[in-house]
Amino acid sequence: MSKQTLATAPTDPTWFWIGAALLGHTGWGAYPVFARYLQTVSHLPGLAMLAAANGVVLVLIGWHLWHHASRSALISPVAWLFALAVVGRSVTNVLAASYTLAVYVQMIALTTPFLVALLGATLFGERIPRYTLPAIAVSLLGGVLVLSDTAGTSLLTLSLTTNDMIGMGLSFLSSLFLACYMLLIRRSAQRDLTGETMLLIQLLTLVLASGILSLLVGEDWRSWARLGQDGWLAFGTFALFVLLGANIAQISTIRRLGAPFVSSMFGWRLVTTLLLASLLLGEQLTRFWQMLGIALILGAVSLYVWYTATHPLPPEP
Repeated sequence: MSKQTLATAPTDPTWFWIGAALLGHTGWGAYPVFARYLQTVSHLPGLAMLAAANGVVLVLIGWHLWHHASRSALISPVAWLFALAVVGRSVTNVLAASYTLAVYVQMIALTTPFLVALLGATLFGERIPRYTLPAIAVSLLGGVLVLSDTAGTSLLTLSLTTNDMIGMGLSFLSSLFLACYMLLIRRSAQRDLTGETMLLIQLLTLVLASGILSLLVGEDWRSWARLGQDGWLAFGTFALFVLLGANIAQISTIRRLGAPFVSSMFGWRLVTTLLLASLLLGEQLTRFWQMLGIALILGAVSLYVWYTATHPLPPEP
């Protein structure tokens, strides 16, 4: 069979992995919605919720992961850096959703492809892809439009509460940790650390770290006893679809397709967040320029990462 036939064969698994990547992004788009719902509607403590949800996933697949994990990974510096990035990413992400709107959290999260490029250049000496700065500028303009307030004297008057600023600050920290996470996963593939190993490390560190932090800050766990049917349904969806499904999809597809290609679909997360936030939380963007801002962000991020994925930088002389 010729190379051309192989490339066009209908059994090519690429489409399966593209679908898996979209499913993973759908799960992460749902993350701030369910995290916010569980904390603001069901009144669950955030860190305890994070520990419990990851604990459910660990119970379900921990045995399988343990038997397929690489024992040598426990002494790998990359694995420990990965664990730190996971804890920072997850804790800041879940707390951000308790302070501000889910769409604001996800909007800040879309800066991750830019942060991957900037951190890659800073930490690993990688060259910054072309059009990074223009794409960042367009995204910032889109963000200003989304946050603009009609009650002000100007279109660019922002309406942010103290909680909004705290939540968006936490979301930006979460994006920094996620950028580190993606860079470390890419390098883990070069060191033969399996996806099962990475997911096991992630679950163990999250259950222990968030559980200990919850006890240290004195969160009230009695709210679990008052959780109703809707709350348990939301918690189950958060644990099984978001944390289990999206994590498996993300780790598998990044290793299979590469971080730039998977990142090019980041825009789908914001679409998912907008739809679910409207349905579950009643949070909507109603102004024309807010939707224009969303379109600018989606376009800038998607086109930027698509370009970097399809036009890799040539090797340095």
